[in-house]
Order: sequence, then C-alpha cells, then structure tokens
Amino acid sequence: QVQLVESGGGLVQPGGSLRLSCAVSGSIFSINAMGWYRQAPGKQRELVATITSGGSTNYAESVKGRFTISRDNAKNTVLLQMNSLKPEDTAVYYCRIRTVPGDIIWGQGTQVTVSS
Repeated sequence: QVQLVESGGGLVQPGGSLRLSCAVSGSIFSINAMGWYRQAPGKQRELVATITSGGSTNYAESVKGRFTISRDNAKNTVLLQMNSLKPEDTAVYYCRIRTVPGDIIWGQGTQVTVSS
C-alpha cells in the first residue's frame, strides 16, 4: 500500500521559513507529477506548487518568488521550501502525487501556522 509521509510543518513568525517534506512509502511503479496543496479554515483546497517528473514547475501566484518546490526522483520525495511566510499562508498543507497510470494519492496533511 502506497502512503505519503509528510513532515516539516509547525508554527513560525511572519517573515520566517519552513521546509515541508513528503516521502512516498510502499511499492510504486512510477510517479508523474508531485505537488503541494493547502486548505485554510473555511476555504477550498488550493494548489500551491507542482513539479513534473521532468522538473517543470508550476506555482500559485500568491507564492511565486517565495516558495520553491523540488523533488528527488531516486528517493520519491518532494520538498517545499517556504520563505517570507505570511499569516495568509496559514493552512493545512497536503502532498499529492499522480502516478503514471493516473492514480491520485494524497498525504494526511501537515499544519503550517504563521503568527506572531
């Protein structure tokens, strides 16, 4: 059974940084896209950043220039470096992968709170 194990969330002051990590455990044939989404209280889940197996990236406008997504294909991990964090970045962050056959798998989520 494939699972996504997320880590790195927590409480940080405005202007601070956090790095989220997502590791894929279990047997998996091949991963196409990997990404991060977030959901704030009372809001819909939204895309934060995605990265393809070839390294092409896509970011939400609200995080461009502050967040960086990267992946290690050999280790099946995806990272999200978050800098210059703002209170509006507060949310539960979810890792998501799409396999080559097209299956979508979500992580359990990790809380990020930006507050002074």
